[in-house]
Amino acid sequence: MGRRPAQLALTEAEQAYLQQFIRTGTRSARAITRARILLMSALPEPMSVIAATLGVCVATVQNVRTRYRQGGIDAALYDKPRSGQPRQVTPREEAYITTIACSTPPDGRRRWTIRLVTDHLVELYGVELSTESVRQVLKKVS
Repeated sequence: MGRRPAQLALTEAEQAYLQQFIRTGTRSARAITRARILLMSALPEPMSVIAATLGVCVATVQNVRTRYRQGGIDAALYDKPRSGQPRQVTPREEAYITTIACSTPPDGRRRWTIRLVTDHLVELYGVELSTESVRQVLKKVS
């Protein structure tokens, strides 16, 4: 049988904080599960029992415990911010799109279409965007 990892040594203040964290407020289910993992890790329970009780895998229990040891409670409960995909349309381009869409449509047209806005964007400002990017900007603005 493998060596059982040592239980976490949570202070009374940390245990009280985690109990309060679970009971009150609007927290994400992930953060509450992580708080329960930390509380159960302070007991002499094997990781497999903790995982089975909370409905997570053993690796999740191990990861939460490791993050607690390395960075404390906040590191264990919350994910680090992620960079995400960079913006496709700059605020300046959004302003151009909005300006065009709010202006009077070309002669012979009653309103602006997405394709017309996209074509006009290229003519006036030399900005080339896909019609989908223009549609998303207009959807966000309206």
